[in-house]
Amino acid sequence: MDAITPEIAKKVRQLEEKFKNSGQDLGSYLDGLLYDKYLTYWDYIHLDTLLSLQNPKTHFPDEEIFIGYHQITELYFKLVLHEQKQIVEAEDLSATFFIERLNRIIRYFSILANSFDVMIRGMEREQFLKFRMALLPASGFQSAQFRMIEFYSTPLENLVHAEERETFKKGKSVEDLYEWIYWKRGATNLDTGEKTLTLRQFEKKYTSRFLRTANRLKNQTIYERYQQLSSEERSNKNLINALRKLDVTVNVNWLLVHIGAAQKYLIGKNDSVAPATGGTNWKEFLPPSFQRISFFPVLWSEEEMKDWGKEWVEETFNK
Repeated sequence: MDAITPEIAKKVRQLEEKFKNSGQDLGSYLDGLLYDKYLTYWDYIHLDTLLSLQNPKTHFPDEEIFIGYHQITELYFKLVLHEQKQIVEAEDLSATFFIERLNRIIRYFSILANSFDVMIRGMEREQFLKFRMALLPASGFQSAQFRMIEFYSTPLENLVHAEERETFKKGKSVEDLYEWIYWKRGATNLDTGEKTLTLRQFEKKYTSRFLRTANRLKNQTIYERYQQLSSEERSNKNLINALRKLDVTVNVNWLLVHIGAAQKYLIGKNDSVAPATGGTNWKEFLPPSFQRISFFPVLWSEEEMKDWGKEWVEETFNK
């Protein structure tokens, strides 16, 4: 039997001290190591379970692409929230830490936007227009994780619809602001004020969670954590650029790629427009120039906000 090397002996003593300090017995943990199986890649990422989650509702082959891409999107949204939580919960938030996490979030959204060709060019229009009817009233509008990303990013008054925002200055309750949040109008009949089933389902499942989250994040959103930094760190050009780029990536470019998909699949001959799944009014809801949602409005001039969503935005950040 080979002798135990000094390095291994040292690690065993360190482990013994660690478990002793926590009231645990090292020997029991070593027994666990002896009995444990070797970890495999497929077990670690639960590959079989992951690949079993694509369950089309129709026989059209391209529906599997549609499901898969949306599931990938939600996994990236989970990573975005993971980074956002680190920013808002950091006890000693520095510009360096802030920038690194923002760049991760930008990278996740950029990957999604750049890969959206899967949705725009990766399916046959005829198949999509047929299998989508089996999905009613489900809609990507109902992505709770994306709404949570918005709540983590900025106070609710910045998410009130552009036409109502001026009447909702600071001082309104989270509950009042939530009733006027911009995306509700995208699933409401403006003539009758009646909410679509898609919106009613969404509110029933998530409103309590959304309100709890928004109340918990008061004065702690990413925007407010930025404002709480020292004046020196707030003026950090790399931090400002990262915040601005995130704003454009989420609130302009991410919407524009969705408009590209909607135009391909939902606009027919003679410019006839098919309704979106769930009855959402995508022509009024998706264009960023209509909503003018900015997570960090203090970082933009009035002129820039007037041009919000116009072509110059992408050109500015893709040079």
